[in-house]
Amino acid sequence: MLIIPDPTTMFLDPFIAAPTISLIADVYEPHTKEKYGRCPRNIAQKAEAYLKSTGIADVVYMGPEAEFFIFDDVRFDSGPNFSFHSVDSIEGKWNTGREENPNLGYKPRVKQGYFPVPPTDHLVDLRNEMLINLEKVGISTEIHHHEVASGGQCEIGMKFAPLLKAADQLLTFKYIVKNTAVKAGKTVTYMPKPIFGDNGSGMHVHNSLWLKGKPLFAGGGYAGLSESALFWIGGLIKHAPALCAFTNPTINSYRRLVPGFEAPVNLAYSSCNRSASVRIPYSNSPKARRVEFRCPDPSSNPYLAFSAIMMAGLDGIQNRIDPGEPLDKDIYDLSPEELKDVPSTPGSLAEALNALKADHDFLLKGGVFTEDVINAWINYKVKNEVEPFALRPTPFEFEQYFDI
Repeated sequence: MLIIPDPTTMFLDPFIAAPTISLIADVYEPHTKEKYGRCPRNIAQKAEAYLKSTGIADVVYMGPEAEFFIFDDVRFDSGPNFSFHSVDSIEGKWNTGREENPNLGYKPRVKQGYFPVPPTDHLVDLRNEMLINLEKVGISTEIHHHEVASGGQCEIGMKFAPLLKAADQLLTFKYIVKNTAVKAGKTVTYMPKPIFGDNGSGMHVHNSLWLKGKPLFAGGGYAGLSESALFWIGGLIKHAPALCAFTNPTINSYRRLVPGFEAPVNLAYSSCNRSASVRIPYSNSPKARRVEFRCPDPSSNPYLAFSAIMMAGLDGIQNRIDPGEPLDKDIYDLSPEELKDVPSTPGSLAEALNALKADHDFLLKGGVFTEDVINAWINYKVKNEVEPFALRPTPFEFEQYFDI
């Protein structure tokens, strides 16, 4: 393969002692000099070009909120006769009784880590340093805070950007956050569900369409949305099971997407309702009118995930897909009878891949995705993740079954 750096992505690497320039590159076929068909960045570029060709809009903005855990120690290994993992954090509720010489307490309780102040939030200074390093490489940030889970769950909010730039920035964001943590003697993971019994890490993706400098999602409909925005939501909900193959692309993703917990598995939309998979955030400004797709997680490849989200939303507009009535109740309090007509996300990676196999024509429009890319993605995931996982016993199985 031939890689050609994109000079617009250049930044001075803040972690390497010798002055070093880092760039993101496009992948080309060396003989034909054409862009490689399976390069995710090429797919994102084709997605932006296709959007403009439709005349519906000339820019789609993406605003990802990638949550992550900061740990002090992580150990894992597996073999024919053993398997284990262990993570630890000074903040872990499980460490309230540990000898720390001295143990000062202030461990966030399980599911009660949202917005504590220091000393319960041990990570303010480290997140501040992450923000400073992000600003150094040109990534604008808006917020940072502790997240819900005990054990060091955090979020840093990046400012929205056009699709390709947002994907480039998310890759750089992960690089900066991980390396800032390592310099502080800690480690970061974007695994969706590294801790049992507490909240997992999602990546809510805010999206909106603009044409000639004007927002297209503001209007006089539900929650201040335009007809186009509602059709966009219809496309997201209709194609969500297939989207999950790109937006939630790991076995571990479906440890988070479990009914009855905080993750938005129910495919419905609502204003200001965090229990819906599609939320319309409150705003007084038409320019800030947007749709928040809450299913994705940060294990996804942003080029593929953002492109697939855009293609699903566009399909909704092009085919005038009715999203149905909004669900303005707390979905977690609904009875089984009320929930029976509400569709849900797949329960496993295998189910998501099967959904993608059955529903991907919307991705092929404009040559954005190709049959080759989709088939290669499905085959790789089945061979390298679904099938190997199915063969391996886990420690919990020994706990359940060893003495039968």
